[in-house]
Amino acid sequence: MLPDRDAAEEAAEALAERFGVAEEPQLVRDALAGEDDAEDAQWLLVVEDPRGRLDPKELDAFAGEWDGWREEP
Repeated sequence: MLPDRDAAEEAAEALAERFGVAEEPQLVRDALAGEDDAEDAQWLLVVEDPRGRLDPKELDAFAGEWDGWREEP
């Protein structure tokens, strides 16, 4: 979860470089409840890791570089 679209786009580019993710992550706008203003939205950077290759602690630190955090479904 990232605070804005710019951060999400930058993180998506860096994700492939740092973690070798082959599939491009999906960016999803997550509007806050009852808000339509784009400035009141957070952005999800959806990364699927069915094989469990990515270290959750490293992903937490990575998201933190953009003032974001990691969530699991």
